[in-house]
Amino acid sequence: MSTRHGSGPPRAVAGPPDASMTLINEFYRRPLDPGYAEAAARRAAGTGPRQTARSTVGLVLLAMALGLGATAATLALRQPAGSVQAARSLLEEQIEQRSAEADATQADITAMTTQIGTLQAQLLGDEGQAFRDEVAADAVESGVMPVTGRGLRIVLTDAPSDDPDTEDPELRVQDADLQVLVNGLWAAGAEAVAVNGQRLTAMTAIRSAGDAVLVDLVALGSPYTVDAVGDAVDMQTSLARSSAGQQLATLRSNFGIGVQISSQSSLDLPGTGLVALHSATVPSASAAPADDAPPSDDVQDETGMTESAGPTGRDGT
Repeated sequence: MSTRHGSGPPRAVAGPPDASMTLINEFYRRPLDPGYAEAAARRAAGTGPRQTARSTVGLVLLAMALGLGATAATLALRQPAGSVQAARSLLEEQIEQRSAEADATQADITAMTTQIGTLQAQLLGDEGQAFRDEVAADAVESGVMPVTGRGLRIVLTDAPSDDPDTEDPELRVQDADLQVLVNGLWAAGAEAVAVNGQRLTAMTAIRSAGDAVLVDLVALGSPYTVDAVGDAVDMQTSLARSSAGQQLATLRSNFGIGVQISSQSSLDLPGTGLVALHSATVPSASAAPADDAPPSDDVQDETGMTESAGPTGRDGT
């Protein structure tokens, strides 16, 4: 019978059973290298090489050199490259130049708006005083004219950070936070609202662009000062009871964002100047809409001009 099925005589085993694990056995039996063991024995017997002052100084100098090299390499990696720094400087110069041009243009718009108002007053004369009063009231509500009065001031500040470049976005005031606050102020009875001097109207949008918050396409930064003209006591009470007040409490307690609320005896909010009409036509009797005609998206004012209604929300959101 074949020995394949184990029916034959057992074979003799040559050597120990763990003969194939010589390297592992050697490692467990003698974990220390013979060279290290010999050096340790010489050191114990006092016949080993002695450490001189020169060798000690050399080791210290080598350690200092390695530390300085590692520090220099770390600083070099953290600093921006020359091309990046040059591009950043160029962008900063362009931003400053464009901001100056925008300020100059806004000053021209303000001067022209004042001139137009003066010409309108001269044209209407005393007989048009009622019409001028109505236009002035509508101009205040629409944000065209500047306003002054008592109100509430809320200042939102980014949470403190040791490294602003690696700051967590959650620790910054975001556009959504300002949107919630502004809507809460409108609901609380605010007559006019401005953020860092930017007057809010029905056409104003609060958006974000990277780390910057845009209010009517103007980039703003922390701290964000929100001024609201109206009854400060009623607005603060209504705001605390609303979801906007809960949002402010969450920003302060959970994210460390600064929230300061104070009553102001006098607030000066600028106007936005003239509002550009998106479309305007002179209505005629034949062009009057029928009673069963669908409602139009245009709004007709008492001057006979039509203007696009725009977004329904005050902050354009």
